[in-house]
Amino acid sequence: MDKSILRQAQQLQAKLAQAQEELGNVMVEATSGGGAVKVIVNGHQDVQSIEILPEVVDAQEVEMLQDLVLVAVNEAINKSREVASKQLGSLTGGLNIPGLM
Repeated sequence: MDKSILRQAQQLQAKLAQAQEELGNVMVEATSGGGAVKVIVNGHQDVQSIEILPEVVDAQEVEMLQDLVLVAVNEAINKSREVASKQLGSLTGGLNIPGLM
C-alpha cells in the first residue's frame, strides 16, 4: 500500500475523531408551544436539558404537555443531526461512513 494513502487515511481518521469530540460540545436548542418547552441536545444527540415553563403544567393538560415535550425533543435531535452531518460531511467529502452518526 502506498504510504501517502495510509498517511492520508490516518490524517482523516484523526480529523474525524476530533470532529466527533467537538460535536459533544455543540449544543442545539429547540422549543415548542411558543417557548413553553425548551430542549437542549448536544452534537451526539444526547438530551442535555428539558425546561418547562411552570404555567403550562396543568393536570388537565398532561397530554398536551407530553406532545410539546415530544415535539421539542424531536426538533432538537433533528437540529443536532444536521449540525453533525454538516461538520462530519465536510471532512468526508459527503461519503457515508458507517458509525459516524
